[in-house]
Amino acid sequence: MKITIFTLLFSVICMNAQDKLPYYQIPEMEENYTAQNTVGRMLDGLGFRYYWATEGLRTEDLAYQPKGEGRDCLATVTHIYDLSNMMLRLTKTTVKQTKTKEEMSFLEIRKQTLLNIETLSNVIKSTKDLVIFSVKKDGELSIPFFNVINGPIADALWHTGQLASFRRSSGNPINSKVNHFSGTVRA
Repeated sequence: MKITIFTLLFSVICMNAQDKLPYYQIPEMEENYTAQNTVGRMLDGLGFRYYWATEGLRTEDLAYQPKGEGRDCLATVTHIYDLSNMMLRLTKTTVKQTKTKEEMSFLEIRKQTLLNIETLSNVIKSTKDLVIFSVKKDGELSIPFFNVINGPIADALWHTGQLASFRRSSGNPINSKVNHFSGTVRA
């Protein structure tokens, strides 16, 4: 009996350690206001808000859709995943993804989205100049990096807010201990 309980406890601890996702809290940063750190921090804020907007979603939350036309919660989660991949493509950033979107469960999409956002934030913070992320076609600037900010980054923030609203409407609001201003969680 003792061995079985120990084995079960050990398995649970190992599974939790393997599944630790980024953005439970926003990573600490020095106050160094460069363009790269500012965009990286925007992405960290997105990651934190997305983490908590999607944490603990139930089947009924994922199926929730406001009256009228539009995406349900799961379709919105999937759209944010697509936006995170678009951000990666537009900045020429590679993240290994072992499954196609169609093969992924909600939890896998959530995890991959968080990993995509974290990787992009780290890449942007470590670059010397954001202009390297501007997309050029035939030697001409066709998509300036500003469009990545007001395009997929802003859109992902918008839709993450929708997730928070959807889950509140379906009776499962975000944890009240989450502080969106400081990017922390009260004990």
